[in-house]
Amino acid sequence: MKKKYRIKKKSEIDVLFKGKIKKGNSYFTIYIKEESQNANFRFAMSIGRKYGNAVSRNKIKRQIRSIIRLNQETIKKEIDFVIVIKPQANQLNYDEINKYILNLLRNLKIMENENEKN
Repeated sequence: MKKKYRIKKKSEIDVLFKGKIKKGNSYFTIYIKEESQNANFRFAMSIGRKYGNAVSRNKIKRQIRSIIRLNQETIKKEIDFVIVIKPQANQLNYDEINKYILNLLRNLKIMENENEKN
């Protein structure tokens, strides 16, 4: 993903965590902030050491970045969000990760429906 889609500053991530809008399941939690000043959506990921070793943590982050990249056309602009990855997610394969992430994005209305775009 290009840098314009990333949130790197701790202060910006803390603002998202303090926000009231969040949705989660037993594997992921997503915090969002609408009406961002940016022209594109931006996101960050948070994963703890309890998830596994560095190789497994980096693998799931690559997989989630891939899911976001493949669906970036349907994600609304001017939204910032953080995906928190819980330790139970290490049991999932790529297809299950894709299903849970996209389901959360739809529930939070971050993703536009295909018929809304036209």
